[in-house]
Amino acid sequence: MRISSCMHNTRPEGELLPQEAAAFDALEHLGISYDRVSSDPADNMEKCAAVSAVLGVPICKNLFLCNRQKTQFYLLAMGPDKPFHTKDLSRQIGSARLSFAPEEALFELLHCTPGSATVLGLMNDTAHQVRFLIDREIYEAPYISCHPCICTSSLKLKTSDILHIFLPYTGHEVTVADLPTEAG
Repeated sequence: MRISSCMHNTRPEGELLPQEAAAFDALEHLGISYDRVSSDPADNMEKCAAVSAVLGVPICKNLFLCNRQKTQFYLLAMGPDKPFHTKDLSRQIGSARLSFAPEEALFELLHCTPGSATVLGLMNDTAHQVRFLIDREIYEAPYISCHPCICTSSLKLKTSDILHIFLPYTGHEVTVADLPTEAG
């Protein structure tokens, strides 16, 4: 897999997709610093592991979920090696029958494609239809790593900047979830 060296506060060269450019514009507008790595598409956790090694922080596993009726949507940020079991999360957020949301909803609400779901996509959810959930381990970590709405770049950001600058900018609140390391 081709991976660039880590660059500080530098956009990728060339023309960017609109959602990618918007993510970098938002970070610059908000004064949020980041380290960036470009790579071949890192659209699954195995590919993200190589990118994580360059960034020095694990890339979050971001799951885009919905209820059975597809009327409530959730973006869950969790550690890359932690297993996901719907029952563990369902109890905590009061939503039964969680499943993966349709790809169309992911693009419509967050302007992301499969493999590139990210907290940065919440800037596109201006109607606040997506509830942001974060596992406590990620919430308490000093850094968070994610894609800028496209999986050919990965960013390392201060978690405090996401929680205290970016989320207030988007108007989204965070719900901290306690996900077990093993099925519970």
